[in-house]
Amino acid sequence: MKRSAFLCGGLLAACVALTAHAAEPNLDWPGMALYQKANAALGAPATNEARVVFMGDSITEFWDKPHEAMFANPAFVNRGVSGQTSSQMLVRFRQDVIELKPRVVVILAGTNDIAGNTGPISNETIAGHIASMADLARAHGIRVVLAALVPANAYYWNAALRPAQRVVDLNRRIETLARQGGHGFLDFFTPMVDEQLGCKPEFCGDGVHPNAAGYRVMRPLAEQAVHAALALR
Repeated sequence: MKRSAFLCGGLLAACVALTAHAAEPNLDWPGMALYQKANAALGAPATNEARVVFMGDSITEFWDKPHEAMFANPAFVNRGVSGQTSSQMLVRFRQDVIELKPRVVVILAGTNDIAGNTGPISNETIAGHIASMADLARAHGIRVVLAALVPANAYYWNAALRPAQRVVDLNRRIETLARQGGHGFLDFFTPMVDEQLGCKPEFCGDGVHPNAAGYRVMRPLAEQAVHAALALR
């Protein structure tokens, strides 16, 4: 009995250790650590500051580059995380949006879900995650702008997929969410799409991520949508 108990105890300890080791790469699955210091340094908005948080994935994160003036505006806060899906954004939404007390949040989410970055998921579920973020924002007095996905007909990291029609369908769902919820709708898709429902090569060099020219298309559209949201009574 003693030897059996010892073996069972040793096996349990080994299993616990192996499980902890296996889980280690995913300890911060939603990416909570990435902006914690930046959020603390940012502090509360100034009295007359109309802060705007941009929540998204790499398309949002990479917008914050030296050659782009979009986030030179100190009231515009970039909280994009490369590779993220809508479920990950939903988990960090309180920390990276609500607690920053913006007037407006711009949500661009879904292309990495379609790419399968965190496993299979339906467009209905993706739209539900986006709706939940919008509901959380509204509950805290934050105005919402929902952005349509940038067109894509292939993902270079998952070449087997043909995502074009799913992108079109999800964008329709996002537009419906915006209309039914009284949110702003930001259409990045229409001015950037080509005949194959992909992103025009002059705007997306890799077929997914906007280049400098693509961001120059996106910037005035985003600013217009933000200004419209701020003007709401």
